[in-house]
Amino acid sequence: MPTEPRSGASGLARVYIEGDLLFDDMLRDIECAQRSVRFESYIFTSDPVGRQFVDTLARCATRGLDVRLRVDHLGSWRDLSNADIERLRAGGVHFEWSRRWSVHRPLAINRRNHRKLLVVDEAIAYVGGFNVHAASSLRSFGSGRWRDTHVRFVGKPAAAAAMVFDCYRDVPPDWLPPVTGSLWLLPNRSRACRHRLRCVLNDTMIAARSRIWVTTPYFVPDSRTQRLMREAAMRGVDVLLLVPGKSDVPLAQWAARAAYSRLLSCGVRIFEYVPRVLHAKTLLVDDRWATVGTANLDYRSLFVNDELNVIDESGELNALLAESFLADLCEAEPIRAHAWSQRKWPRRAAETIGWWARRWL
Repeated sequence: MPTEPRSGASGLARVYIEGDLLFDDMLRDIECAQRSVRFESYIFTSDPVGRQFVDTLARCATRGLDVRLRVDHLGSWRDLSNADIERLRAGGVHFEWSRRWSVHRPLAINRRNHRKLLVVDEAIAYVGGFNVHAASSLRSFGSGRWRDTHVRFVGKPAAAAAMVFDCYRDVPPDWLPPVTGSLWLLPNRSRACRHRLRCVLNDTMIAARSRIWVTTPYFVPDSRTQRLMREAAMRGVDVLLLVPGKSDVPLAQWAARAAYSRLLSCGVRIFEYVPRVLHAKTLLVDDRWATVGTANLDYRSLFVNDELNVIDESGELNALLAESFLADLCEAEPIRAHAWSQRKWPRRAAETIGWWARRWL
């Protein structure tokens, strides 16, 4: 396992799989901003990583820039201190909670803003799975830091990302960001449809001819998505599923394992990543189509939460993600159908509990 941060760069996109390198580049881009910074995160923590961003955002705001920070209330209210929020606001940052809990609408908090998006000057943007917390930093957390994936892109897609940020509160009925070439953005909801990501993923799986390689930390998809994966494997597509061996949400892992038997019986290959918590969300189809973003392959991301993915159809992002995927497989353990069928009843019982709770994880 390399100790140095690894990344890839090609065309519009740069892929990050180490938090320290990502955070350093994000902070540098924020420091160099000339007009505006738009930032949203599901988890934003008052720890050594989060405080760097608090300081940098506040400095930008004091320079007169338009700096906006949106943080999910359920994801961060215990971890982002009131003192840091006051520092941000005192410096001129426009800070807001997404769907703050209210006694008048107590269930609204269930639909979480799970997006992780940074846009600088409408010219540079970042999207992916990394939250702003020390658990993703080798410097702060050590060798057990989370394994995640993020992407940086520039130009027209970054300008579209700024529009995605600005339209969050009032999304037009059928609005989508403008088409920006082979690399484009897909938010999963508007007033007319909250299932866009699921529709795109399903259509892409149906069209797959050679491979479907999935990395997801929480694998609890609906029955149709599972069926499409099984059907793809049965028609000869190499369907590979990489999921955590160690999970920060054990109940979600139990639910995922409840689906293993049927997938394995149809030829889907399943690997559990061993070294550390796997939090990356990527999907590769054939040798050109690829997506990386905030959405897990589970009920909450496909049907409930606000998510944002980058999709690239040029093959450049596909090649970069494929390299990381194959490296991760070298640190993963395969799930064998025969051995899996012999698992003991306590594990089967846990899977049943997880499956019953799958829509609420």
